[in-house]
Amino acid sequence: MSSIQDKFIDVDGMRTHYLEAGEGHPLVLLHSGEVGGCAELCWEFNIGPLSKRFRVIAPDWLGFGKSAKLFSFDDMRGLRVRHVAAFLQKIGVTRAHFVGNSMGGGQLCRAAVADPPALPIVKMVLCGAGGFGPRNAARETVNSYDGSRDHMKRIVQTLIASPKIRDDEAYIDRRQNLALEPGAWECRAAMGIRMPGRQVSKNDETPWEKIKFPTLIIAGAKDALRNPGYAHILQRQIAGSELIVIDEGAHCVQIDAPEVVNRAVIDFLSR
Repeated sequence: MSSIQDKFIDVDGMRTHYLEAGEGHPLVLLHSGEVGGCAELCWEFNIGPLSKRFRVIAPDWLGFGKSAKLFSFDDMRGLRVRHVAAFLQKIGVTRAHFVGNSMGGGQLCRAAVADPPALPIVKMVLCGAGGFGPRNAARETVNSYDGSRDHMKRIVQTLIASPKIRDDEAYIDRRQNLALEPGAWECRAAMGIRMPGRQVSKNDETPWEKIKFPTLIIAGAKDALRNPGYAHILQRQIAGSELIVIDEGAHCVQIDAPEVVNRAVIDFLSR
């Protein structure tokens, strides 16, 4: 990763960490939201290859990685998107392609349907993102992290199908160390706090059919955090969208099959 620059910038008083590499049209990578999630781990197999064609920018969301450990109980989703929009404006990015994994893709979709759009989107790619996420055993594993290394191992094995990654003890240690950064657990745990008896509003659901940007959906057939076949439904909801299903991919499909994902992203964004 020698060609990848590790940078910090202050955005409205909020410490913002990001990785940057390459030249050309900006491509913003938005990482997933599991405990220990960050740009470095989410996109480590993608930034280098993608930077050969684009100026790749991969920020850490607020509350994750090395960015400020802040949480808003008033509107955290909105704060995250506004923060990234302000960050891009500060570094001079006025139009960009976007790729989002899991939570990053969900945030990207919500930004895309806002009026006006909350991010300067040209084209967008969703990796293991979009559609309905059922409350199942896999999601409970990811959302109930107790701080132990054993639990982190179960999270990794839920998100990733590739044996060389999910069974790599050093990789699990990296995830565990990031999850134990001061404030990281608290910010991730806050995402699941809800007043007893309060139900999620129907207004919380993204109107996928309102997404008008050119969209590529890349899904893993082994994604345990989504209903089987969700990506085909999502493709029908997003007019004109394209779909690639990777048989051996799970939720973090860009980690399981980076070569396939990198080629697909470059092809789609370069047309």
